Amino acid sequence: MRLLLEQFLLHLRAQRNFSRHTLKAYQADLGEFLTYAAANKAGSPRELDRALMRGYMAGVNGRGLSRNTLLRKLSAVRSFTKYLISGGTLENDPFDLITLPKREKRLPRFLTEGEVGRLQDHNSPGEVDAREKSYYFSKRDYALFELIYSSGLRRSEAAGLNIGDVDFFSGFVRVLGKGSRERLVPAGDKALAALRDYLDTRPRPLAHGLPLFLNCRNTRLSGTAVALIFKKMARRARFARPVNPHSVRHSFATHLLDHGCDLKSVQEMLGHKNLQTTEIYTHVSLERLKEVYDKAHPRAKGKE
Repeated sequence: MRLLLEQFLLHLRAQRNFSRHTLKAYQADLGEFLTYAAANKAGSPRELDRALMRGYMAGVNGRGLSRNTLLRKLSAVRSFTKYLISGGTLENDPFDLITLPKREKRLPRFLTEGEVGRLQDHNSPGEVDAREKSYYFSKRDYALFELIYSSGLRRSEAAGLNIGDVDFFSGFVRVLGKGSRERLVPAGDKALAALRDYLDTRPRPLAHGLPLFLNCRNTRLSGTAVALIFKKMARRARFARPVNPHSVRHSFATHLLDHGCDLKSVQEMLGHKNLQTTEIYTHVSLERLKEVYDKAHPRAKGKE
């Protein structure tokens, strides 16, 4: 079945435009499943039955993994079995009559507007250059932060930008998101000014096809490096809790809704395929609204 797995991964990459990171996760999860299947004498697709799936679910569940991790692994296996059914190598759906657990709804972590301001103050190029005279990338890091907070980009999306993807005249950034879906996202004046300031440090000519954010080897900054930069910025601002590109992306969405932006517009800017994915931010805003109410209203809970 390993050959079938390779064919399935090729199908996901070529036909469904799955990202490299998603493909890697599918490969790991399905590799684990096929090892379990082989250990239980299921060496061919026709031996993938309901009993095997129940045993696999029980085994994964018994390892103490989170419900969402369990669902991610089962989602990979279900996709694989549907692929086998569509190709005629598997007749019956082994997940038929199996009830799957529901996904846990976790509220995203985000920064307050005051915390964003604190990060900006402690990581402005002037502040960093005064403290760390040997640090060359203060303007790059500041522009990176401003852009992700201004436009709600994923770290991989920010790392994948080229210079020509930023339209300084119209104030939009062209982003290639998940599934190779392209979208245009507004960028604020502060982010555009920070990007101009950063690009002034770059050697000429600045061709449109060159990577926007470079590392110390003058090659494209990786998504992992973006996360490390944000970690360093949080240390400068003396944050006790972790700050990463995703929490800043969450902050972008939450602050937009707090200031009256409609949910559909936030969905489009974030690049979410389904509105349900974006709706979690309404829960965040309502939670914050309740906190403000409890603190301020004289008849709120716990007040006399």
